[in-house]
Amino acid sequence: MGTRRNFLKLSMLSGAALSVSGIKSIAESNLRLSDALTESKRKTKNVVGLTCEPLEKVRIGFIGLGMRGPGAIERMMKIERVEIKALCDLLPERVKKVQEIIRKEGRPEALEFHGNEDAWMKMCERDDIDLIYACTPWHLHVPNAVYSMKHGKHVAIEVPAATTLEGCWQIVNTAEETRKHCMMLENCCYDFFEMATLNMARSGLLGDIIHAECAYIHDLRWLKFDKENGYQGMWRLKESVNHTGSLYPTHGIGPIAQIMNINRGDKFEYLTSMSSDQFGMTLYAKEKFGENSQEANQTYKLGDMNTTLVKTKNGYTILIQHDTTSPRPYSRIHLLSGTKGIAMKWPQQKIALEPNPHSWLKDDEFKNIMEKFEHPLAKKIGQKAREVGGHGGMDFIMDWRLIYCLRNGLPLDQDVYDAASWSSLIELSEISTLNKSKSLEVPDFTRGAWKTTLPFGILNYYDYDVDK
Repeated sequence: MGTRRNFLKLSMLSGAALSVSGIKSIAESNLRLSDALTESKRKTKNVVGLTCEPLEKVRIGFIGLGMRGPGAIERMMKIERVEIKALCDLLPERVKKVQEIIRKEGRPEALEFHGNEDAWMKMCERDDIDLIYACTPWHLHVPNAVYSMKHGKHVAIEVPAATTLEGCWQIVNTAEETRKHCMMLENCCYDFFEMATLNMARSGLLGDIIHAECAYIHDLRWLKFDKENGYQGMWRLKESVNHTGSLYPTHGIGPIAQIMNINRGDKFEYLTSMSSDQFGMTLYAKEKFGENSQEANQTYKLGDMNTTLVKTKNGYTILIQHDTTSPRPYSRIHLLSGTKGIAMKWPQQKIALEPNPHSWLKDDEFKNIMEKFEHPLAKKIGQKAREVGGHGGMDFIMDWRLIYCLRNGLPLDQDVYDAASWSSLIELSEISTLNKSKSLEVPDFTRGAWKTTLPFGILNYYDYDVDK
């Protein structure tokens, strides 16, 4: 018990430290960056294209049964050769509620772990679990991942994988030491439109993708302040209190990074970031709780709109925006600008191509293009995914694909280097924002392997049959 608690304390004090206290000084920022860049030069044995022994059945232990966990369990029960082996949450009533869902599906009851902060560690120590699936608050993602891998488990963690550069290196180093998969559950990589544009890019329809735009624009004011049905312990509200920058970049950058071959022939080279001042949280709090309320008088560090610009080693550019405060429609932008045309998803799905690049394709032309470049995964399980649900079906495709790869001993579509590089933008954007948009180098989490790693294919860079 003491060993588990010591591990949890050390993890929270290191890789998750920024989630609690924020960056205190420019000197501290420079030290963090220096340590991260020095780590890039250390010699290790990478896990690029990692393959592990195929699993006849994937036995899963779930950590976190709040907003995301129960849905993941319901989806997994619709996938063949999956066993819901164990459930863990701090609150016993959540475990009991999910156990009832499992019973209604006619499945055996799962093992239960709950009641204290290190119950999940006891679950990870079992030898009858293959995969840990973590849907916990951000500051627990690194401890969950590291402890799971060190106890012989593959791990899938919700986004972001880490909130600090140190945390990013912890998961990379642990994956390399243990030779276990560490996948960040970036569901937007499996959105139907995003997958189709990956197919378009690989076919050359858009030419070379020289610029992309992406975002996480999602009005979450009501949820951040929801004490009854919102985030356990109001942890996401605390992130708005303690941090600025691009706090949640992976939904937008994930699909873009795959399309632009980040970590597979190209890499993030450097970024610069700027945030507006904070207005929306205070205004919302005054209207909802009153002028003199604690919520209205709280200081919120998170600027309403953050804009981060990334330059890649091969000379391409990416714009990333983050806004969870403004009253506006949801958007991830997802715009690809190539030498032969452009595709974008929000506010409306559109494509324009040579030789008529100044006009969007007409409805019938657009439909034909979308049918032609429908992704193989969408063709195979798209209909079932829509029926099962989960953000329109992309959650199910993500889970199905994860299980498929584990059962067949294949590399995952998202590896630990993707988890680290996409998540590293969080702390880097905050440091840049707090230092008058200072340009910052992005650490090379692959330690040079990106130069020889094959580009990400329609599924991945290994050729195999999706119908296997």
